[in-house]
Amino acid sequence: MSSKNELPDELWRKILEIGIKSSNFIFKDLCCISISCRRLQRLSNEDSLWSHLLSVDFPNQISSPPSSSSPKSLYKIRFERERERKLLVYKRAVLRKESQVSEHLRKLREIEVRLSEEREKLKSAVSELSNLHKVSQASVALNVWQPEVVRGRQKQMVEQCVVPVESRIRALKMEVKLCNQQLQVFDKAYRDEKQRLDAAKEELQSMKYHPLRDYKLTSNESHENKMKRKKLKTCINSPCKQGKTT
Repeated sequence: MSSKNELPDELWRKILEIGIKSSNFIFKDLCCISISCRRLQRLSNEDSLWSHLLSVDFPNQISSPPSSSSPKSLYKIRFERERERKLLVYKRAVLRKESQVSEHLRKLREIEVRLSEEREKLKSAVSELSNLHKVSQASVALNVWQPEVVRGRQKQMVEQCVVPVESRIRALKMEVKLCNQQLQVFDKAYRDEKQRLDAAKEELQSMKYHPLRDYKLTSNESHENKMKRKKLKTCINSPCKQGKTT
C-alpha cells in the first residue's frame, strides 16, 4: 500500500482543488488539512485555493489583493470583518429583543395598576350598594310596627341617607356590571401580554444561549479535575526529584 508521501504534489493539489471547487470544502476543512503534515500545509496555503474561497465566500467583495497580501491573508481580513458585522447584527437583535421584553413588562405593570384600580372601584360600589339596600329595607320597614329601639335605628339610617335610594341603586348596579366587564377585559389582556412576555423571554434566552460558555462544572466534576491536575503535576515532578537525588 502506497503512503501519502509517494503521491506527487500535482495529485494532492488536484485533490484539494476538486474539494474546494465542488463546494464540499470550506476554509475550516482547508485549515484542518494544513495541520496534518508539512507537505499538506504547504499545498493548502497555495493562492489558487484561497482565491477560489474568496470568490465563493465573499462574492460582493472581489478585488485584486495588494501585492503585500496573499489571498489567504485577505481571506482572514474579510472573515474577521464579516464576523464583526455578524456580531453587531446579533447584538442589535439581542437589544431589540431585550427592548421588547422591557416593553411587555411595562405593559404588564400598567395592566396590573388598572386591574387594581378597577377592583377597588368594584369593591367600593358593592359596599355602597349593600348599604343602600339596607337603607331601602329600613325605609320599607318603617311602614310596619316594630319595637321602638329597632324603629329608631332604622329611622336614623334613612335620615342619614342624602341621595335618592332607588336611582342610586340602579346606577350602582350598572357600575358593578361595567366593573366586572372591565375586569374580564383586563384579565384577558394580562394573560395575552404575559404569553407574549414569556415568548419574548424564551426567544431572548435562545439568542443568548451558548453551549460552551453556559456550561458549568458540577462540584464533583470540579473536584475530579483538581485531583487529576494534582496527580499529573506529581507525576511530572517525580522524575525531576529522582534526578536531583541521583
